[in-house]
Formats: sequence, C-alpha cells, structure tokens
Amino acid sequence: MIELVLGGARSGKSRYAESVVCRQPGPWIYVATGRAWDEEMRARIARHQLERGAGWLTVEEPVALSQVLRDVGEKPVLVDCLTLWLSNLLLEEHNIPEATHTLLEVLTARQGLTVLVGNEVGLGIVPDNALARRFRDEAGWLHQKIAAVADRVVLTVAGFPLVAKPAGGKGTV
Repeated sequence: MIELVLGGARSGKSRYAESVVCRQPGPWIYVATGRAWDEEMRARIARHQLERGAGWLTVEEPVALSQVLRDVGEKPVLVDCLTLWLSNLLLEEHNIPEATHTLLEVLTARQGLTVLVGNEVGLGIVPDNALARRFRDEAGWLHQKIAAVADRVVLTVAGFPLVAKPAGGKGTV
C-alpha cells in the first residue's frame, strides 16, 4: 500500500501521515530527508521528533531514499518529505529522472505500507528565478508520478485530509 500525502506549509500533512502509519503494528520507520542546516531547522526537527513520540525508528537520509526503502523490508514506513529529498538532489546535482525512476521501482516492489509526504508547491505564484521554477516543476512531476502508482492520495488543508485519489482509484498520468 502506497499513500501520498500532499499539502502546504502547516497544513497537517505530517500529523495525518503519522496517524495512517500508526494504524499498523510497530515499530514504524520514519525516514527523515531534511537536513539541519541551521539552528531553526534543528529546532523544527527536534519538535517533530518530540511530537511523534515513542514507537518510531528514525532513519535520517537526505539522498539515498530508495536504498533505505529497500533496507527496511516490510515494516511500515513514513517518508517525510519528498520535496526536501528533491531539494537535496537538486543542490547536489543528482540525476532527478534517474532517482525518480529508481524510487518508483522500489515503491511498487515494496510489500509494507509506505506513506510519503510532499509539499504542494504548485498552487502559488510563479517563482522569480530559474532554480525555484525548476524545483517547482520537478516537485510537480515527482508528485504526479508517485500519485500515479499510489493506492491513495490525500491533500491536507487546514488540518483536514481531503481524498484526491481513493484506494483503487486511477490517475491520468
């Protein structure tokens, strides 16, 4: 089962995704793709860890997401978040199409629950620089490809989950 959870900043996407994973027997794997570049980000990470509580095994991996998903076997996994992973790939000049293809292969082969969180960045204004526009475009394409293979897609808005693709639904991509 693959579930993609999208939403804007502070939309409740991580909290919702955690609740989905916690319906499964633990231990649960939390794959954190963010990096603590500064004190503010370190504080965000600490707050997330505290809010999650017990029962989670955290794997911090900013780039090798596909390998981590292979390594954890069938345990329930939460990936938070795809857009930070994409940022890391862009900044390190990785091959985005290749990384995306590998991730899709791994996701479709996995037997355990996989919940992936991503920031919906396509609803705002057109960014004013080439890197930001590329990021927005790459994030949109990544989310579309994952949504196409996902069993369920949820958009969170103001703390409420809205089902965009119900289990068994078909996408257009």
